[in-house]
Amino acid sequence: MLKGTIVLRNPITINGKTVKELTYDANEITSAMFAEADARKMLASGAKSGNLSGAVELDYGLHLYLGFAAIIAVNPEIDFTDLERIKGPDVMQVMKVGRNFIISSAVSGEDSSDEQSEITPELSTHQSQTSKEKE
Repeated sequence: MLKGTIVLRNPITINGKTVKELTYDANEITSAMFAEADARKMLASGAKSGNLSGAVELDYGLHLYLGFAAIIAVNPEIDFTDLERIKGPDVMQVMKVGRNFIISSAVSGEDSSDEQSEITPELSTHQSQTSKEKE
């Protein structure tokens, strides 16, 4: 799911309050949040050369930080450093939010372009006319 609530097995303290549940909405992740998630993942992992897994679908560290971004998107009073205190099975719950964001985007296969390509029809028409002219 791209939107929901995570119930923490290991509550964390944020701004002096014990937090047992975190709402999230991956639909609200912005491009800046995506880039920050990637940068923070690399910083946390010590990686200097980017995605070592070779495919975003397999970059579990990025999935975790995208999960954090989905939480922050609807809870602006929370930041990445707060969420980095999550531990145990709760880490996997957050990672799944980020993974679902990546997988649902890859599976949808939607083309966000509103423009249709006219190159192919023009070439086909041109080739047909050229063939007829040769006959």
